[in-house]
Amino acid sequence: MYILAIESSCDETAAAVSKDGREILSNVIATQIAEHRLYGGVVPEIASRRHTENINAVVKEAMEKSGLSLSDIDAIAVTYAPGLIGALLVGTSFAKGLSMATGKPLIPVHHIAGHIASNYIAHKDLKPPYLCLVASGGHSHIVEILDYTKFRVVGRTRDDAAGECFDKVGRVIGFPYPAGKFIDDAAKNGDANFYKLPKPVVNGSVYDFSFSGLKTAVINMAHNAEQKGETLHRDNMAASFQKTVAEILTEKTILAAKDLGYKTIALAGGVSANSGVRQKLSEECEKNGFSLYMPPLSLCGDNAAMIACQGYYDFLAGKRADESLNAIATLSLENI
Repeated sequence: MYILAIESSCDETAAAVSKDGREILSNVIATQIAEHRLYGGVVPEIASRRHTENINAVVKEAMEKSGLSLSDIDAIAVTYAPGLIGALLVGTSFAKGLSMATGKPLIPVHHIAGHIASNYIAHKDLKPPYLCLVASGGHSHIVEILDYTKFRVVGRTRDDAAGECFDKVGRVIGFPYPAGKFIDDAAKNGDANFYKLPKPVVNGSVYDFSFSGLKTAVINMAHNAEQKGETLHRDNMAASFQKTVAEILTEKTILAAKDLGYKTIALAGGVSANSGVRQKLSEECEKNGFSLYMPPLSLCGDNAAMIACQGYYDFLAGKRADESLNAIATLSLENI
């Protein structure tokens, strides 16, 4: 079964073609990072305009690289939630038009479910049930994967997401947007124990995250150093911050796995590319005898291959949409 997928939830215009879900025939991404870097973050209006300009060429290239024609495609999958509403509207509108023109079924895909599905592409033996840590620029979740299309969120951020915290801290200590890779690189040259940073706790919710206090602590340290005329050791701060985030994410995930009885853990989302998070989670999973699955770096960020994969399982579960499908900025995994 061949699925054409479209992803436009933030600042990446992407299209991909999959065969039976887990085999990717093409995966094309048009990134906007260089333009948004000028503003220190994603500008929604600019993102929407660039999606409009890029989407036709990106879909065309994905089809050409797959070696298939539209007549060979069995269904069209598209990210409809969550994300920047204007950006999502470009992808959903294009997918609806293509579905109506070709008569192909339309599959609405949840963006976070797509990130989780990125592991299915790389790991053919992975199957539910298992526990997944999803950490990205907009989300930090601990999710029970009950089935390919059934999820239960057991932990979530109460304020900033992990990736958002990386970007805001990176800006304060002098790194360009997106700061994740720059912090990761700098951390390799720093002392992770140089700065003592807090690990915020959410009272009454042992699996929930809070990164706002950590972000504020780093900002205050940077401002205090500036006011006193002192030099902030950027590499040491990067290493200390990355270590703290990795420990927070890992400790709560391992606790949830033990409490809920899971022996298999997966990692997904943009922050899953971070070497500190990957290493810490790997160490703790090995220590506890858990199996760990992580997507390759090429599938950690937003892409359409993961949407094609999840779209396949959504299609098998009978999920369909018609011309009334609309983009949704915020939607829980449990409500799909």
